[in-house]
Amino acid sequence: MTEKITFNELRKIKDALPDGSMHRIADELGLDVETVRNYFGGANYAHGKSVGMHIEQGPNGGIVLLDDTTILEKAQGILHGH
Repeated sequence: MTEKITFNELRKIKDALPDGSMHRIADELGLDVETVRNYFGGANYAHGKSVGMHIEQGPNGGIVLLDDTTILEKAQGILHGH
């Protein structure tokens, strides 16, 4: 199921994460840290992979359609103390 979120909301989640969270998420999911950063709007495809996100232009940075919410769920879990 595809999840919709605004780009600005996705960046707010990233910015609220404590230091080291990108590495923690990458380690827990067996991903390269650059892949996790790409999920939150980065664009380092030399070291990270594409993560199944599609951005539609619009207000609040546009709408992001996420094919897989696993990284988002991990980030939200960290923010909620899990």
